[in-house]
Parts: sequence; C-alpha cells; structure tokens
Amino acid sequence: MKVNLFAFLFIMLSLGLFAQNDKKLIREGNKLYDKGVFDEAAVNYQKVMDKNPVNEKAVFNHGSAIYQQKNYEQATKDFSKVVEMSKKPEIESDAQYNLGNSLMSQKKYQESIDAYKKALRTNPENEDARYNLEYARKKLIQQQQQEQQKNKDKDNKQDQKRDDQKQQENQNKEDQKKEEQQKDQQQNQDKQDQKQQQQQQKQQPQQLSKEDAERMLQALQNEEKKTLEKLNEQKVKSSSKSTSEKDW
Repeated sequence: MKVNLFAFLFIMLSLGLFAQNDKKLIREGNKLYDKGVFDEAAVNYQKVMDKNPVNEKAVFNHGSAIYQQKNYEQATKDFSKVVEMSKKPEIESDAQYNLGNSLMSQKKYQESIDAYKKALRTNPENEDARYNLEYARKKLIQQQQQEQQKNKDKDNKQDQKRDDQKQQENQNKEDQKKEEQQKDQQQNQDKQDQKQQQQQQKQQPQQLSKEDAERMLQALQNEEKKTLEKLNEQKVKSSSKSTSEKDW
C-alpha cells in the first residue's frame, strides 16, 4: 500500500509540476504576444500543446498568435478545436468570434457568418461578433455580385469568342470564294491569251529560211523566163502571119 500511495503521490506531484510549467509558458507567451512578438509567443503556446493538446488556453492563444502572423488556416483549426473543447459559454463565444475572423480573412464569408451567429447565440452580448456579422453579410453580397459579374463577363467573352470564330469562318469562306473566282478568271484569261496567240500565229506569215527564199526566187525567175519565151513565140507567129497575107 505504501508503494502504491507513494506512486500516487509521485504522479500527483508530477502533474502539479507540469501544470505549473504550462502556466509559466503561457504567461511568457502572453507577454511576448503583448509586445507583438507573435512568432515567439506561438512557440511557447506550442510547447504547452505538445505536452497537453487539450490545454484550452494554450490552443486559444496559439490560434490568436498564428492569426496575427496571417496563418489563417491554422488559426481556423485552433479556434475550431477550442469550440469543441470549451464548456464555458464566454470562451466558446470568443472562440467562435475568432473563428469567424479567420474564415472572413480567407474570404469564406458564408462560413464566417455562421461562426458569428453561433458566437451570438452563445453570448448575445458579444457586440464585436454582431458588428462583424453585418460586415460579413455585406462582403458576401459583394462577393456574390462580383461572382455574377465574373460569370456574366465570362459568358460575354464566350459569346464574343463564338462571334469572332463565326466571323472568321465567314471571312475564310469569302476569301476562299474570291480566291476561286480569281483562279477561274486567271484560267479564262490564260485560255483567251492562248487562243489569241494562236490566231496571231495563223495571221502572221511564216518566216522563210535563206535556202527556201533562194529556191522561191529561182522558181519565180524560171517562171518569168518561161513566160517571156512564150510571149516571144507568140510575137514571132503573129509577125509571120501578117507578112504572108500582105498584097504586093
């Protein structure tokens, strides 16, 4: 029994020492937090959390220090954990309020509105939660309007893109049609030019070679010679006839 009692007393003393050490770390963390040294304050709170993950104060303050460093996702986890652990309405309301702030900093306005509402249900006198609730509602409306405008602009861009594509297709068809017409016109013109060239070639005298020209000239000279000989023969005959018929 004495051993068991000693063991029990030893355990109680150890827990007491751990609790005192946790409180000391939290106090030091709070001092650093008040000085604005948020990263070192978070380290102190984390040490307590490593030994005792359900230490409500350490988790809450760690979330606050992390929030000040703009690590909103981790702060959201810390405050959500406090909400689950806390059995005190005041602490739960403050945790819901801080949770709402973390969510709003991430532009999760609908989720932040839900957190502020829960903070007010737990503590109706939480005026900060009431003010931020209205602010989050306005931001949600703005976000929805921006999203609607964004979707509208997207639809307009898609419509414009379709119109541009259709216009480009029509332009391509028109260009192709013009190209085909120009091609047909060119082919017709080529045919006309070819036909005209053939006609001109028929109308133009053929160029004679030197040998052909000489042969033709010789033939003409021979033909003229024969013609002259015939004429001379006819003259002689005519002269003879006239002489024989003369009356002396």
